[in-house]
Amino acid sequence: MIAGVKRERDVDGDEEEEVRVKVSRGVEDRRSRHCPYLDTINRSVLDFDFEKLCSISLSHINVYACLICGKYFQGRGQKSHAYIHSVQFAHHVFLNLHTLKFYCLPDNYEIIDSSLEDITYVLKPTFTKQHIAGLDKHGKLYRAYDGTTYLPGIVGLNNIKANDYANVVLQALSNVPPLRNYFLEEENYRRIRRPPGDIMFLLVQRFGELMRKLWNPRNFKAHVSPHEMLQAVVLCSKKTFQITKQGDAVDFLSWFLNALHGALGGTKKKSSILTKVFQGSMRIFSKKLPHPDLPAEEKEALLLKDEYQEKMSESTFLYLTLDLPTAPLYKDEKEQLIIPQVPLFNILAKFNGNNEKEYKTYKENFLKRFQLTKLPPYLIFCIKRFTKNNFFVEKNPTIVNFPITNVDLREYLTEEAQVTEKITTYDLVANVVHDGKPTEGSYRIHVLHHGTGKWYELQDLQVIDILPQMITLSEAYIQIWKRQDKDDGAENHTGA
Repeated sequence: MIAGVKRERDVDGDEEEEVRVKVSRGVEDRRSRHCPYLDTINRSVLDFDFEKLCSISLSHINVYACLICGKYFQGRGQKSHAYIHSVQFAHHVFLNLHTLKFYCLPDNYEIIDSSLEDITYVLKPTFTKQHIAGLDKHGKLYRAYDGTTYLPGIVGLNNIKANDYANVVLQALSNVPPLRNYFLEEENYRRIRRPPGDIMFLLVQRFGELMRKLWNPRNFKAHVSPHEMLQAVVLCSKKTFQITKQGDAVDFLSWFLNALHGALGGTKKKSSILTKVFQGSMRIFSKKLPHPDLPAEEKEALLLKDEYQEKMSESTFLYLTLDLPTAPLYKDEKEQLIIPQVPLFNILAKFNGNNEKEYKTYKENFLKRFQLTKLPPYLIFCIKRFTKNNFFVEKNPTIVNFPITNVDLREYLTEEAQVTEKITTYDLVANVVHDGKPTEGSYRIHVLHHGTGKWYELQDLQVIDILPQMITLSEAYIQIWKRQDKDDGAENHTGA
């Protein structure tokens, strides 16, 4: 073999350093195998959930992780931050966060050793089709490197400052099997083309990375930080949603589903994994109302006109908004401790095709009624707890009483849809709860682990198991329901 010369761009990007490639690959392998510093690696400090940038130059280019202290440094040439760190602190083993190759510094040779595979897997977990197919078939506990045990998928998310509103939505979506399965395999969306300069695809990449970390059976710790995912959210939402300021989980869910759909190449006519899993359709019957201040004769005359006749339109949805009855304003002494309650089926009556509701716009008022025409494999309910006006946000604390399983929605379908929709019964798989005051409250989530059939409550890093009957006592805000299909098309879907 002829000796070659390999060039590597140094930390500045201007200066280049020549690194001699070994004459024989066998020599390099032998040197790699006997790297004397592998026992100095400290896996307990390694954390690959944060942004991959140099702790000194803050650059994203050519970043290496020091496997002894966990810090990130740029470059590995003689004037680079990683090189200087290795000499100053006698830290010798580094991992290139992009190429996943290990190096010994300052000697600058590549380390090839199978004992390091667990580190590359934590940085970039991969899932085979066989692995994905078995995720919901067992409830095996795994032990993290720090000694804690955890169930993949039922993993706490770090609350960096005030991002629990986003955490609960990400955890809910990560427990929707067809959506999770699609994002666990990067191959499903790797080839989607986006316009030049488009940043929205970053959401897709970061969401996929987060899914793989949440479902990783070989984690070093039993929780994950959504730092990179949330940075993509801040950037792509143009700071509408932030890490440092509490947001609304329903607003975030609505934006995130539509943004992901668009980033995956989805349009109103073209489907994506999001629409295949969550999209249903409905009929909307709308009737314009005369202005309430008009005289009675004028109202009657207007109601005969064509523009005041009821009109029907078809619309798709990714979630259904359920309205709560107005909470009582005044309570007597005996009723002070009574929290208002309403059965789920009472608020679902909005979609029975008969119940009318008045909607006011700036200029006009309408009466609307709704009826469902198609049910999705997974149905999202958003329970309208908050009313906003110019001065403050008000929260309705009414408890919704709902069964955990066997919610039949057949009666909310049109007659034609009742014939075509074979299965109309749903079971709950995720329940997002808002506790406390409207602007200062906190979020937690109940999720069903499909492998064990057990329910868990997750609030930031805290994960506890919970009895199903306790779930219905909470102020539910977002719910995801799974249709009882034995084998629906979306369940096995891997490509968009």
